[in-house]
Amino acid sequence: MITLSNITKSFGSLQVLRGIDLTVADSEVVSIVGPSGAGKTTLLQIIGTLDRPDTGTVVIDGTDVCRLREKPLSAFRNTHIGFVFQFHQLLPEFTAEENVMMPALIAGHSMHDARAQAGELLDFLGLAERADHKPSELSGGEKQRVAVARALINHPSVILADEPSGSLDTQNKQELHQLFFDLRERFHQTFVIVTHDESLAALTDRTIRLVDGRIVSGTN
Repeated sequence: MITLSNITKSFGSLQVLRGIDLTVADSEVVSIVGPSGAGKTTLLQIIGTLDRPDTGTVVIDGTDVCRLREKPLSAFRNTHIGFVFQFHQLLPEFTAEENVMMPALIAGHSMHDARAQAGELLDFLGLAERADHKPSELSGGEKQRVAVARALINHPSVILADEPSGSLDTQNKQELHQLFFDLRERFHQTFVIVTHDESLAALTDRTIRLVDGRIVSGTN
């Protein structure tokens, strides 16, 4: 479902990625681990089309995204890729429901359909009663579940998560980790997760370890 071939990336004289080859199967949950500075976030941003590699190809659902111009690339990103960040990145002036609706509205869905989809997702995630609350009125765990709902609303091919539980306490962290696997079971969702959390990495189908911009191991 995702195929990366010979991905390299440099920032000035610093080479961050050094020939990455990686395949992720449909409905697979993959973690990417490694020391700080290993290139994990850069790799995730390239998979997510937020940055372009210097060399190599990125194929998602049969589309070579490196060949897309900015406007079709942005449309592809909105409909095929969902993002979950460490600090949720919710818009503070909007309610939970409105935050979840946003990608659907950008994709051209009607207000009615976007609201209905957002309601279904929030209900599934146990947040139906919090739909009208703004982020400042939500707990840390609730904010991350809203962010997950937002990532899911356009039925993306893959969800990319960058340290998704890094800001959560132990209980909320465990609940979020379990949620990823519940979503895979319910929606056959594919996940690529960058994490320093070894307990999360141990749960995933496969762990990819990066060191100095190279994959040094990939274990089941």
